Amino acid sequence: MAKNEESIKPLEFEEKSKANERLKTLEYLQNLVENAQSERRMEDVKNLNEIKRLINNKKYGLVWEEHNEDVEELMKKNIPLFKENKEKMFVDVPEDKSFNFLLEGDNLHSLHLLEKTHKSQIDAIYIDPPYNTGAKTWRYNNTYVDSQDTFKHSKWISFMNSRLKIAKDLLRDTGIIVVTIDDYEIENLTLLMNEIFGEENHLGTVIIKSNPQGRSSVTGFQVSHEYALFYGRKNSKIGRIKRNNAQKSRYKEQDEFGSPFEWRNFRAQYSTESPTMVYPIYVKKDLSDFRIPKLEWNDKKKEYIVLEEPMEGESVTWPIDAEGRMRTWKWSIDTVNKSKDTEMGVRLDRQKKPAVYYKGRMINEDMLPFTFWDAPEYSASTFGANLLADIIGKGKFNYPKSLHAVEDALRVATGNNKDALILDFFAGSGTTGHAVMTLNKEDNGDRRFILATNNENNIAEEVTYERLRNISKGVAGKTKHEEVVFEKKINLSQLKSFTKKPEKLSDLIDMAEVAKSEYQKKNSDKEKVTSKTQFKDGILKVVGSYYSEHKFEPLPMNLKYYKTDYIEKNNEALEFELLNNVRTLVELQNGVDLDSSTIDIILELYEVDEKKFESVNTIYIRRQVRVVLTPEQEKKLSSIKLIDIPESFFAREMKELGL
Repeated sequence: MAKNEESIKPLEFEEKSKANERLKTLEYLQNLVENAQSERRMEDVKNLNEIKRLINNKKYGLVWEEHNEDVEELMKKNIPLFKENKEKMFVDVPEDKSFNFLLEGDNLHSLHLLEKTHKSQIDAIYIDPPYNTGAKTWRYNNTYVDSQDTFKHSKWISFMNSRLKIAKDLLRDTGIIVVTIDDYEIENLTLLMNEIFGEENHLGTVIIKSNPQGRSSVTGFQVSHEYALFYGRKNSKIGRIKRNNAQKSRYKEQDEFGSPFEWRNFRAQYSTESPTMVYPIYVKKDLSDFRIPKLEWNDKKKEYIVLEEPMEGESVTWPIDAEGRMRTWKWSIDTVNKSKDTEMGVRLDRQKKPAVYYKGRMINEDMLPFTFWDAPEYSASTFGANLLADIIGKGKFNYPKSLHAVEDALRVATGNNKDALILDFFAGSGTTGHAVMTLNKEDNGDRRFILATNNENNIAEEVTYERLRNISKGVAGKTKHEEVVFEKKINLSQLKSFTKKPEKLSDLIDMAEVAKSEYQKKNSDKEKVTSKTQFKDGILKVVGSYYSEHKFEPLPMNLKYYKTDYIEKNNEALEFELLNNVRTLVELQNGVDLDSSTIDIILELYEVDEKKFESVNTIYIRRQVRVVLTPEQEKKLSSIKLIDIPESFFAREMKELGL
């Protein structure tokens, strides 16, 4: 006979992890291991320990089939080094002794060497790794990965995992890494970044409209975006970016109390909490004024009690939105009383009803970034591919990033730090280096970059290096440069006042003429210099322009070019070879050229006696040499700044080999 539902007692169930079952299994396996060890069955010990390892594997998060890379295998028998290509070094700012670096070779080898020189020293990392689209756009162990490869995702994750782990160690505790990616690996990358950097350090994911024309997909959607993932360390803070013209144009109003502003409804858009921010406002129907009536706070009900009725000609308004939901006001009563006369007013809302508004001021020319970037200058075709073609010629690199998108990413990642050190270990077309130098020109900064890229299809030499070389010198071609040198908004009331007080108009015209004259004087050495006065849409402007001989003005820099190399661990002269290769690491770590007349290096004690240091003001010296200097040698070096060279550059490798 069937039982009714009420007569069926549910089983008692305690939800818990199956960790206890796993522990019992591991204990059993450990007993087997100990038995095998006592009986000297070493093959069984090895296999049983492998089973234990597999059982202990991660059970939550991103799990993938790990793959070994040829470059990692190569390092088991060889030690990576840097060799300088001196022919490619250029110095376009001789008065500046600091250098940027381009590292050619597998980026994993470069990262291992950067671990020695820049641990916790990088301010920002920007990378644009392979997108793993299945279109044979990247190699794994010298073989292109295509859509038919059943391990394409796990290979890509293994590839990124080894590099991102090192990247994390290179960042300062205030540093930020930016990784751009598209839909093919966004989910895997986010999980991987959460695992390496910590989910709590995920600062944000920005969607960038990089392809306004759209790219057709098999699903029918026109793909027009990519992602930029921002992750930080424990003390990281994002920086601001510039407002575009559309964003600036919102702030059309001006007054004598502060910066330009726009009128915003005083009702908070989303807030429903803070009951002290919910109170009535009495508004005059002729829009001339408003006031807060006498109120008394009821602590028990957590609301205000109204102690007076509105007067004739006043209406009562509450922070109720168009859907009838009670929100809150933007400010407290105290703040309203302080700001009412200068920062607030009454206007008609969208329903043509009297409402309270406040002045949303543009306090800063810059702003905190939104998570959707759709400005036209983020187009990768116009400001990536076309721009690159103008610099090095057409058809040399596919899919470069928009220069402006990278600039803004770096503004956010560096917190606008003018002295930031920036790393890109998927440097490709060199956009990151270009962006760094553009930012320096913009604010007279001293940022430096380290770019690492392989030389597949001669990318390092013919694309990355050529771009840096050309932008440093400038790219020839006549170009018109325009800028607004004077701007004044004139509203209707001001225009009317000019009829009564024409001297105000005269003063304004004089100010415009002064701006024109100063612009002409400042650019007297330029070609076809003009400055014109314009009045349009209520704005009086002076627009100056001139022509230059450069399609791109020079962004002068100093650059060193390194290539990765190797030395076999069984080399008989290994210790001597490693010591000789410390030089490149010292240069990279300190951003200098040791062949400079003012800088030198001492690796052996005898060099102190043999070398002359007439114009030298800085010497990089091995600590073990410094501590055994004789009094005479110390006197010789007394007026020179001595900087210790870390003995750790190759210490681990030498220790492993018993040297």
